[in-house]
Amino acid sequence: MATKAMVPFLVVMMLLTGVCNTLLTKYQDLQCVRNCDSSDPGKIQRFSQPVIQTAQMFIGEAGCWLVVAAFTIYRRFFAKDAPLLHGGYEQVGSDDSTEVDTNDELGRTSSTHEEASPALKPLVPITDDRIPLVGWRVFLLAMPACCDIAGTTLMNVGLLFVAASIYQMTRGALILFVGLFSVVFLHRKIYLYQWSALFIVVAGVAIVGLAGAIAPNPQAQPKPPVPPELSLLAIREAVKTAAVSSGALQTVAGVLMIAGAQIFTATQFVLEEWILEQYALEPLKVVGWEGIFGFLVTFVGMIILHLSIGRTDAGRNGYFDMQEGWREITRYRSIAVTSILIMISIGGFNFFGLSITRSVSATARSIIDTCRTLFIWIVSLGLGWETFKWLQIVGFALLVYGTFLFNDIVRPPLKACVKRKKPEPLLQEEPIEHM
Repeated sequence: MATKAMVPFLVVMMLLTGVCNTLLTKYQDLQCVRNCDSSDPGKIQRFSQPVIQTAQMFIGEAGCWLVVAAFTIYRRFFAKDAPLLHGGYEQVGSDDSTEVDTNDELGRTSSTHEEASPALKPLVPITDDRIPLVGWRVFLLAMPACCDIAGTTLMNVGLLFVAASIYQMTRGALILFVGLFSVVFLHRKIYLYQWSALFIVVAGVAIVGLAGAIAPNPQAQPKPPVPPELSLLAIREAVKTAAVSSGALQTVAGVLMIAGAQIFTATQFVLEEWILEQYALEPLKVVGWEGIFGFLVTFVGMIILHLSIGRTDAGRNGYFDMQEGWREITRYRSIAVTSILIMISIGGFNFFGLSITRSVSATARSIIDTCRTLFIWIVSLGLGWETFKWLQIVGFALLVYGTFLFNDIVRPPLKACVKRKKPEPLLQEEPIEHM
């Protein structure tokens, strides 16, 4: 009963940390760092350090090792009589019982992961015939970490130009690339109705991007409601105006960056799937190792980019000016505090997300992701960071329907498209987004 009661708590914490990840990053982007008193909005400069934000994410992921260490210490010194913390129960018998029944042993190891508390599942390895991921093999996780660097940095750049809700909705394009790469590289099978679901997702992303282009200002104040009879005319005029607006072009560029970043994220998921199909490692340790590798590569890249671009006249105060980024973090308290909170929320999201991923169904996970996007949208509207757009609802509805259709949460509209047998999951390891 206590185990079941813990699941709602994990769901709430996953939603809370997931919403905080996006909102705190957007809040950081909105902090003024130069010419804050200028009457010309074009001269005001805000915090624009997407590479540093990527490093923040990896520090948060590496922080998962603190949980692993705490679990190890607790298990070794304080929980010797707790069977589930040891990865299963121990056989009680006499000392001269040296042989253990093979079938019984296999039964215990195969059910270990199922018996563990939801909060402990990220720390319990799935015991099977896979080779332990130790020694030099750990460096294989550097490959998905590098993909994570590229994808996260691109998304951080895109978030500079779009509203938080549009950023989160555009990330729904991930399912398209995961589906394509799973078919090409992992030889999974996708049914006809799932292909149609992917096209619906693409249409939803396109409509969300159009909604952002029509009202590109991420801090726009709410405007008076438009009468219904003027809605179509207003949209038509807004599209014409947005086509020549620099703000609209930036929004479109931001949406394209976020959508394109999903290629790297999907590659990361497929690489993780390929590695974990052959090697076994506790899920939270996978995140921890990727956090270490990702931070090291990002830090080296930051130094190289600063020396080659950031310290030049053209690159000064830009994305790759490492010195300026450090100055802004240390000088402005709001940015420094936000950086710490982002690291904490990233680590928490990975822990709670991995716990939920291995405790609930795919249906529940899709609903949780949808709620996360809705909460980000509601909070952004409440804070005045964006305005309400009906067109965005249409795009979001298509995204949700396409995702639910692809994951078999809703039935295909045509009976001929209904599968006759249960399809093989695209990714057996059920990866989650790290931010």
